Amino acid sequence: MTIPVFYAISDDFTKYAAVSLNSLVKNAAEDKDYTIYFLSQDLSPQHKQDLLEIGSSNVHVKFFKINDEIVAPIQNRTENYLRADFFTMSIFYRLFIPDLFPQYDKAIYIDSDTIVNDDIGKLYDTELGNNLFAACTDSSIQFVTKMVAYIKEVLVLDPKKYINSGMLVLNCKAFRDENFIDHFMRLLSKYHFDCIAPDQDYLNEIGDKRILHLDPKWDAMPNDNTEPLTNPSLIHYNLFFKPWHFKNVQYEEYFWKSAKETKFYNDLLTELNTYTDKQRAEDRHKLDHMLAKEDKTINDPYNWANVKKQGPVSL
Repeated sequence: MTIPVFYAISDDFTKYAAVSLNSLVKNAAEDKDYTIYFLSQDLSPQHKQDLLEIGSSNVHVKFFKINDEIVAPIQNRTENYLRADFFTMSIFYRLFIPDLFPQYDKAIYIDSDTIVNDDIGKLYDTELGNNLFAACTDSSIQFVTKMVAYIKEVLVLDPKKYINSGMLVLNCKAFRDENFIDHFMRLLSKYHFDCIAPDQDYLNEIGDKRILHLDPKWDAMPNDNTEPLTNPSLIHYNLFFKPWHFKNVQYEEYFWKSAKETKFYNDLLTELNTYTDKQRAEDRHKLDHMLAKEDKTINDPYNWANVKKQGPVSL
């Protein structure tokens, strides 16, 4: 048996994914077998080779090209912008994993801006029961007033149970048996919900009451309002403050330890050292811009709150 783990990346994110993959390989158990899939539409041959070289005898790296037909209904429109900032199709790839890989009844998905600090096979041992997926509460937004208001007033969900989709243990069989992707596509095409985190909001809404909440150590996110976790199992550099753009980011030591073991280390150091104060100020402004979307969506007649008054949107 192999443990399937999925990343979804665009070509320009390869070097960060390489750092994540390296950390996963270094912490993989010797007595387990892992298959790592990179879902993408545009990975270059060189970057594929770079990732292949990080694999090991029991961590097998593979690639899957997402064709245009699969994601055709998902349009480049402002409602689908990630963090109200830009459109990237790759955030939606994770939703298609169960249908694209029918050989798996369970799978792990992680974002590429992560560091794996434990055997990821432990996540695969999670008993999902009737839950659609397992994930961690999004700790990065718990102290952000506007984001909490957005979750309460627009999504009509409990912020303490609102999960981050950067790490998922997917109940692939349930996704297929209950036609998750068809339900998602119907909601998307009918309502075009204006979302701050599109894939994440849809997962929270469709999975409401059927999400298994995991120990926060499996999705530890930098947060200046909280003390860092001791020995986090997975670190997720969520939102805009990446250790390759900002110094003194919480948990940055884990990133640089793994980065130093990859061919991209010098490139990443250069990126950090040449990232300007103006660019950092723009990143901070992007956070404010993202939060401003709450003011707009609260008055949208077709927001989640108003649609849910007509009936449930969850499976």
